[in-house]
Amino acid sequence: MSESAVTWVVPCFNEAERLDLAGFVALVHASAPASLVLVDDGSSDETLATLRALARQTGASTEIVALPKNCGKAEAVRQGLRRALDGQAEDAKIVGYIDADLATPPGELARLAALMRNDHYDLLMGSRVQLLGRTIARSHLRHYLGRVFATAASLSLRLPVYDTQCGAKLFRRTPALDAALDQPFTSRWAFDVELIARLLHPPTGVVPIAVERIREEPLLAWADIPGSKLRPAAALRSGIDLVRLRLRFRG
Repeated sequence: MSESAVTWVVPCFNEAERLDLAGFVALVHASAPASLVLVDDGSSDETLATLRALARQTGASTEIVALPKNCGKAEAVRQGLRRALDGQAEDAKIVGYIDADLATPPGELARLAALMRNDHYDLLMGSRVQLLGRTIARSHLRHYLGRVFATAASLSLRLPVYDTQCGAKLFRRTPALDAALDQPFTSRWAFDVELIARLLHPPTGVVPIAVERIREEPLLAWADIPGSKLRPAAALRSGIDLVRLRLRFRG
C-alpha cells in the first residue's frame, strides 16, 4: 500500500516579505507524497504573486485559493482544509495547517507527517515545550501569555492539552472532520480550540473522534519569526471566546 498523501494548508495574509519559498519546496519534498493548498486571505501586498511564484516551483503539487477579501485566519484555514478534502474520498487522507512563516521548520513538519502515517492518529498537534535537547525560541511575553491561554483552553476542552495554538496540526479525514468544517468558526481568536471541540462534540449522528486518537508531539525545533500579526490584546479576546466555547460545548 502506498503512503498516505499529506496536504498542507497555508493561510497567508500580507506575507510577501516573509514567505520562504525554498522552505516550502523543501517541505513538499521532505514530507512526500505531499501537496500544498496556499490560501491568500485578501492580501493587499504582493502575497498572491509570491504564492503563484511558489506554485510554479512546486508544480502540480500546489493549489492556490484566493479569497476576495480578508476574512481572518480562522476562515482561511477552514476554506483551505475544505479545498484540501474536496474530491478525496479515501478515509486515509491526511490534511494539516501550518503557519506561513514556517515557525515549525520543514524537517519537523515532515517528522509529524511520518508519525501521522505510521501511528494512525485522528489529530496530531505539534507542541512547543522547552526541554533539554530541543530548540524552542519564543519570546518571554508570548510564552507566558500562551501558558495562560493554554490553561484556559485545557479547562474549556476538559483535556490535559499543553499547547492548542501551535501552528502545526494534522488531521485524518473522518466524518467528524468533515462536519467540523461545514460552517465558519464562531471564534476568530480561538478557532483552534473550537475545531478540537467540534471534533469531540460533532452533530447528532456523527461519530466523534476518540480522545485516545489525539496526540500532542513536543517539537524538536520551533522559532518565533519576526513580523507576527498576533498582538497581546488578542489574548483578552481569545479568553472571551474560550468562555463562549465552554458554554457551547458543555456536554
